[in-house]
Amino acid sequence: MINVLRPLLRGSTYSGVLFAVLGALAGLPLALVALVPVAGMRADPYLLSAVLSLALWVVLIGAVGLAGATRRVLVRAARRLLGVAVPDPVKGAPGERWRTPVFLVLHVALGWAVLFGGSVLLTMAVTLPGKWVSGEARVSLFGWATDLTGGWSWVVSAACLVLAVALFVGVSGALRWLAPRLLGPSPAERLAMAAERERALAERNRLAHELHDSIGHTLTAATIQAAVAGEVLAADPAAARAAMRSIEESTRAALEDLDYVLGVLRDEEAAAAPTRTLADLPELLDRLRHAGAVVEAEVLGDGARVHGTLSRAAYRILQEGLTNALRHGAGGPILLRVAVAEEGLDLSVDNEAKPGPSGFPTSGHGLPGLAERVRLLHGEFEAGPYGTGTGTGERRWRLAVRLPIRWAA
Repeated sequence: MINVLRPLLRGSTYSGVLFAVLGALAGLPLALVALVPVAGMRADPYLLSAVLSLALWVVLIGAVGLAGATRRVLVRAARRLLGVAVPDPVKGAPGERWRTPVFLVLHVALGWAVLFGGSVLLTMAVTLPGKWVSGEARVSLFGWATDLTGGWSWVVSAACLVLAVALFVGVSGALRWLAPRLLGPSPAERLAMAAERERALAERNRLAHELHDSIGHTLTAATIQAAVAGEVLAADPAAARAAMRSIEESTRAALEDLDYVLGVLRDEEAAAAPTRTLADLPELLDRLRHAGAVVEAEVLGDGARVHGTLSRAAYRILQEGLTNALRHGAGGPILLRVAVAEEGLDLSVDNEAKPGPSGFPTSGHGLPGLAERVRLLHGEFEAGPYGTGTGTGERRWRLAVRLPIRWAA
């Protein structure tokens, strides 16, 4: 008996019953509206009038369920009262609109089952023992009646209580089973949600690459420039001032990138994304030379043929290659090559490799990020040490990328 009554001690049972009763009460005004068209009919075809009213009531409930706001309200109420994990509807996603009307009709029907059946059963469970004491224990329902003698009133009372508990638990369980299946996302909505998650992830990955390339390069160059300025401050103040100006210019550009990325991450109305292309390459090289780096650049072909996405990607690739050369190179000349041909764009950064750790912290995401960027552009990527110099044991590091111009946006 204790196990039977245990569901009455659970808050989830009462919240589920409350959800069902709210559905019944919400359908009550529509029931009154459904009675209006048949109110003038004669009483003889009573069954026909009842069927017509019931059918019209179901139609009205279904029509209310077609509204988008109805589904949103039901989803939030189901999460709160039923404790089911139902995500919010996807705006603009193609869905199966019949699912919400079906749930709403079942919701109202189960609510009335709880409201009517539960009240009858609980009333009988409470009143029958008292009537047995007074000798008037009698059960009457829908024209059927019987007298209860002896202890049968207590048996029927207990049975009514058990049935009421079973009804409450059954309706709550049915609503918890139906809500995710009828209010949850349809297959088309699931595809739309997956596409949205993929788009958001791709955008965040792109922003992470942008931050890594821009901020990483700026901090590396600024560190080297600050060291140069400190060394020549007393002996050559003009050179120190030039290094400080270069730090200011590079950090200002990095702040523009940072402001844009933070605006996107906060879902703010961010300004236009900073766009740097191969046309900005001379400025980048000047900043590196001000930092004391020796950069020998070779540009072949018509750079005007490279534009849009390809030009922006090429700039970032060269920027990351130069940053790695500054961080991990041995300080020798950095050889940069840009070749524009009919079939594609060749980029390379070549520098002397420093044995042992560079002293700069590294995340390990730079080269994999570059490889992913090149792959998305259908290009070829190669990076690693090569060769050994004669006599000195010198090893060099080369980053080489080939991008097809036909894939430019």
